[in-house]
Amino acid sequence: MKVICIGRNYTDHAKELGTETPTEPIFFLKPTTACLYPGQPVKLPDIAGEIEHELELVVMIDSYAKDVPVNMALGLVASFTVGLDLTARTLQNELKAKGLPWEKAKAWDGSAVLGEVELPMTASTDLQALSLELKKNGNTVQKDTTAHMIFTVAELIAYVSRFITLEPGDLLFTGTPAGIGPIAPGDVLEGFLNGKKMLSATVAKG
Repeated sequence: MKVICIGRNYTDHAKELGTETPTEPIFFLKPTTACLYPGQPVKLPDIAGEIEHELELVVMIDSYAKDVPVNMALGLVASFTVGLDLTARTLQNELKAKGLPWEKAKAWDGSAVLGEVELPMTASTDLQALSLELKKNGNTVQKDTTAHMIFTVAELIAYVSRFITLEPGDLLFTGTPAGIGPIAPGDVLEGFLNGKKMLSATVAKG
C-alpha cells in the first residue's frame, strides 16, 4: 500500500502558488507512515515555518494494475473519501529554491489525514461531480467541485500506472483546490463531500 499524491490539479490552486498550469499530471509519494486515521489528532512536526492544509478527494485502488487505459481506470476504484495533504510550505519553498527534493515537507508522519467515512464506488458514481469543502474553526476556507480538476480521476490513474504498478489499498490524493492556508494548534478541521462531513480532526502540538 502506498499514498500517491497529485500536485497542482486545479488551475486556481496553481495560480495561488504562482506556478504554471501543468500540461501533464505531477505526482509524488508519501509513505504509509504518513497516514493519519480517523480519531487521531493532527500533530504538527518539528519543522520551522508554516504547515498548510490541502483538502482533496481521495480514492482507494482495489487491484493490481499497470498501464491502465483511461476508459478502464475507474474500474480500479473501490471507494472514495476526502483527505488532507498537509504541507510544510516554508520548508518546501526553501527546498524547491535549492533544487532539492521536498519529501521532508510532504511525507512526514501524519501528513496524510484520511476521512472518517469511505463511500463505495458504484456504476452511478460520478467522481467529477463532487463538491469539496473544508472548514477551519467553523469557517469555510476551501470550496470547489471536482469538475474543475485539470486531469480527471481516470486520467490520473492511467497516467500514474504508466510509471508505477498500482496495488490493492493504494490511496490516490487527487489534488487540492485553491484556498490553502496555515494551521495551528487548537484548530478544528472539517472536510465535507457533497455537504456530508467526512473528516474531522483537531490540530495539536507534535
